[in-house]
Amino acid sequence: MRQTSILTRRRTLLLAAPALLLAGRRAAAETVLRVGDQRGGAQALMKAAGVLNDLPYRVEWSQFAAAAPLLEAVNANAVDTAFAGDAPVTFALASGIAAKIVGVVRGTGASTAIVVPDGAAIHRADDLRGKRIATNRGSIGHALVLAVAERYGWPADAVKLANLLPADAKTALAGGAVEAWSTWNTYVAQAVLNDHARVVVDGSQGLLTGLSFQVARPEAIAGKRTALGDFIARVTRARRWGLNNETAYAAVLAADIGVSEAIALRSLQTERAAAVPIDAAVIADEQRTADRYLAARVIPERLAAAGVFDASFNGVLG
Repeated sequence: MRQTSILTRRRTLLLAAPALLLAGRRAAAETVLRVGDQRGGAQALMKAAGVLNDLPYRVEWSQFAAAAPLLEAVNANAVDTAFAGDAPVTFALASGIAAKIVGVVRGTGASTAIVVPDGAAIHRADDLRGKRIATNRGSIGHALVLAVAERYGWPADAVKLANLLPADAKTALAGGAVEAWSTWNTYVAQAVLNDHARVVVDGSQGLLTGLSFQVARPEAIAGKRTALGDFIARVTRARRWGLNNETAYAAVLAADIGVSEAIALRSLQTERAAAVPIDAAVIADEQRTADRYLAARVIPERLAAAGVFDASFNGVLG
């Protein structure tokens, strides 16, 4: 009887196994990862690299015009995970956003730049002292202005900031309401190639860290861990593809954001961003960014960088 009972249980388990496997696959497929992005960001890259095929879960994309509203969406639990530069992420984390940094990208920093009209009497970074510069408070453009002031030892009021989003900043620069504009990526490329603006200084040569972050809500880290890890791995593969296929990537990026391929290509070639693990160097760079914001009173209190990272996804980078 006992032997018969054991055989019966084994037979039952064998019969149930396919159903259990199917149920597991169905559960994975029913997982929805809500991803926040900026136009021309991760979605365009992943589409170009072909890594969005055969996902074992569903991605629900939400596109935002800038990092500030994107990170507000993370805090409001409207998205599970999102990508933004280190400066706006630092600003958001210091403001109490419910998220951890789960992925890191490092570029040259050169795609963030302070530009001026071609005829402006501003030729060096030091010429910016006393000038009115447009940039969005807490943005990577703001971080560059602070980094320049720090390098030259200027007091906090050495430059006048106009807190403007990119579209308004572009208009203000063209109309003479500001004398310079600190901006990033395709905005810089458009200013240079379309509007014949000049780059006075960019974020390379140690002025900026070149870091961008993928943040995720704690609920997504715990409850959608498999999907989140797979997504990070796919983004990493896409970034490797992008570095080796800039022309093909630029064509997709240009179509996605409505710019010329020349503008898209200049932006990509300037930044050269690749995924890197969360390590001591990344944490130290983030601490410097946070401390710079604290010194400029952009954030109210010191942010302990070591506590805002979750390095448990390092293993998916390959």
